[in-house]
Amino acid sequence: MTPPAPDRAPFVTTRRPLSRRHFLRGAGVALSLPCLDAMTSPFARAATTSSPLAPGAKPRRFLGICNNLGLLGDQFFPTGAGRGYELSPYLRHLQEHRERFTVFSGVSHPNVDGGHPADICFLTAAPHPGSSSFRNTLSLDQHIAEQIGTLTRFPSLTLSVNTRVRSLSWTGTGVAIPPEDKAAEVFRQLFLQGSADQVAAQVRRLDTGRSILDTVAGQARELQRAASAGDRDRLDQYFTSVRDLENRLQASRGWEMRPKPAVKAAPPIDPTNPAAYMEKVRVMYDLARLAFETDSTRAVTLMLDGVSTPALELDDTPITDGYHNLSHHGKSEKKRGELKAIDQWHMRQLAGLLSGLEGTKEDGESLLDRTAVLYGSNFGDANAHTCFNLPTILAGGGFRHGQHLAFNPANNYPLPNLFVSVLRRMGIETERFASSTGSMRGLDFA
Repeated sequence: MTPPAPDRAPFVTTRRPLSRRHFLRGAGVALSLPCLDAMTSPFARAATTSSPLAPGAKPRRFLGICNNLGLLGDQFFPTGAGRGYELSPYLRHLQEHRERFTVFSGVSHPNVDGGHPADICFLTAAPHPGSSSFRNTLSLDQHIAEQIGTLTRFPSLTLSVNTRVRSLSWTGTGVAIPPEDKAAEVFRQLFLQGSADQVAAQVRRLDTGRSILDTVAGQARELQRAASAGDRDRLDQYFTSVRDLENRLQASRGWEMRPKPAVKAAPPIDPTNPAAYMEKVRVMYDLARLAFETDSTRAVTLMLDGVSTPALELDDTPITDGYHNLSHHGKSEKKRGELKAIDQWHMRQLAGLLSGLEGTKEDGESLLDRTAVLYGSNFGDANAHTCFNLPTILAGGGFRHGQHLAFNPANNYPLPNLFVSVLRRMGIETERFASSTGSMRGLDFA
């Protein structure tokens, strides 16, 4: 079937509610729309229900992020417990969002050991990943996808930075879902649609600086004219985000898109541009936000892999060694100083993600209110390869935050209990997940 020509696609005005799956369409483009007031009737907007499948239910979402080289514990964990805790050096970067996140200490996955292999168990909690007989189990995001994945275009998105091997997403039969680490490809999946020739032509237009918004400009103008003032603001914010992301993707392509010269010498090791790592993190965060904003999916995972990452180039600190080597610092103050700079960049990127979600509105609530953002690591101490007392943050998602839930650092509380709480808050009723013993103690719904 041939898609309609640009700016001549059938258009439904806001006289009746728009479908949440409404798109602006052009040749090679299917641009999802953010949630608008025009998409639901007043009766549906007023409806409250705990079931994600019920008509009028609030969309709730999950974003799981694993930094697989951990964070320096003495810089991450706060002083004091409860709501009066003192922010640690790392958490000060998140100070603006203090009331929107909970920090945990003394938590881990029971019997998940083995050092680096434990990263693939971050959302499964499958025990003994380093053993020869290990077989992974269902990950939290895929459980969510099984329950509510039919509500969106993509049941889930599995993303990564600097790896196409280490995945956070696993099926119930123990099969890894390969992560996508090319931001341009994820962008293409989200926004480009049509025949191979149409998509290729649209990619060429992107390469020359044209936006996908140019292809659907007429429809976008018609939609904005018919929209309420609040919806026009939402559309302006969304279209600006799409253009900004296109510009960053175009600017970051750089050398990887240029043909390489032919030489007779044996090929040297050709590391990835180290300066790109933090920019890749930021772009992936933006893609996750856009996927949620357009309700393209309600479950996203992101593996931040530092194991194969060479020395990063940071604006404020010279980095002289590879990320992995720095994580095994052997208490060297020089290495710890460089690692601290990298960790702080991670915290600033996380703060930017939370700000973006908080600043995006949906039915009068922020996207952060409806998105549970789990940030943590398989390592409590990467230098010692230990997998207990994991640095963990949960932000947003409709919980009462602003606290430090401090458990026993020597006899850890099961982190899978947090997964049960996340599932229940999303309206997915469950008693257990993996090695949980119930829901997370001290974490209440907002």
